[in-house]
Amino acid sequence: MKKLLLLFCLVAAAHSFVFADAITINHFVVKENPFAVDQVAIVATDTAGVTQEKVNGLFTFVMNGFEYQLKFEKGVAFYRQKIDRSTFLYAKHMNETGTHAILYYIYKHDSKLSPWHISWVLLVAIPLILVLLAYMFKRFIIIAVIIFCIFLYFNYHNNLSIPTFFESIIDGLKNML
Repeated sequence: MKKLLLLFCLVAAAHSFVFADAITINHFVVKENPFAVDQVAIVATDTAGVTQEKVNGLFTFVMNGFEYQLKFEKGVAFYRQKIDRSTFLYAKHMNETGTHAILYYIYKHDSKLSPWHISWVLLVAIPLILVLLAYMFKRFIIIAVIIFCIFLYFNYHNNLSIPTFFESIIDGLKNML
């Protein structure tokens, strides 16, 4: 009888381990790495922006088109690539619940990095405003074309290619729906 009771307790204990929740990253932010110069850290957060310290292990991220295995410890992983100048960083993570992607502009000044989140709405709004102004004011067409070319050059020069530009807009639209 004792053996049967012991066997029942072991099965019940094993059953609780089998149905453990899988840890997923649904929200993350990019911050300056406090331990290294010219590097950033990826922080797993919840919707309120609080760090999820239960996130540990290897997770696959795509950073500007290149796939990296980032090791999270207490919700923080370090992106080891040095950032030499101001640049765009498009971070994407795919898991069972979907694709989670964020576009950041990493502004480098002095020896500090300041990541700024770039919304997909801003990426759509700037060209639309230029087209609307050019349509409303016929004399503004040449100036609008010049400003649009400067906008494209700035994006391209800072590592935001046209496919990444459209991919971030499409991911934003998918998340909105």
